[in-house]
Amino acid sequence: MSRILCLFACLVITASSLAAGMEGLSKADAASGLKQALADGSATAVAKLGTENGFLGNPKVKIPLPPALQRIESALRYTGMRKQADELVLAMNRAAEAAVPEAKTLLIESVRKMSIQDAKGILTGGDTAATSYFKRSTESQLTQRFLPIVKKATDQVGLAEQYNSLAGQAVQLGLIKEQQATIERYVTQKTLDGLYLMIAEQEKAFRQNPMSATSDIVKRVFGAVR
Repeated sequence: MSRILCLFACLVITASSLAAGMEGLSKADAASGLKQALADGSATAVAKLGTENGFLGNPKVKIPLPPALQRIESALRYTGMRKQADELVLAMNRAAEAAVPEAKTLLIESVRKMSIQDAKGILTGGDTAATSYFKRSTESQLTQRFLPIVKKATDQVGLAEQYNSLAGQAVQLGLIKEQQATIERYVTQKTLDGLYLMIAEQEKAFRQNPMSATSDIVKRVFGAVR
């Protein structure tokens, strides 16, 4: 990966639009800073979410009842199913918190496989260019890793089983989206959405305030291209 990153760094350093800001950085510095920033940002996002209340206690990513159940939530609570509804919300968010740590290895692997073009787009792109790259390179594999973990956590909730039975029929009738066909698919997608949202927040923080980074090399690289 270092060879790819060094080649990319050379391209960036010689680009006229960034020459002034990057001329004080060596090729190795540029490569190392980009690598470290991606590793730091993704690791921080995983750590924040992959703990008790990482989802449940964060309004930005807390997973609510699926839309189909939200529409009848008041009726569920009125008919004495409030406890079941609350249990399902808890189970969904606990499932997400248990699944997220699985992302760490894949995120690191995606950095290792990064192409020159990907790297250039990340360093010179918008506020969430790295997040978009992570989503393209990891979403499919993470879906497969998250699904069994989420299913195990939600299968024990009675309301989830009832939802799955009815939702499958509703999908066939075109009443709800395919992603909501089962509780586990719904929660898996919401888990991914929350993960990428938190990675985006970390990326924006690096870009907007490089001096807040813990690594000096990240400060130098993102400070130069800001």
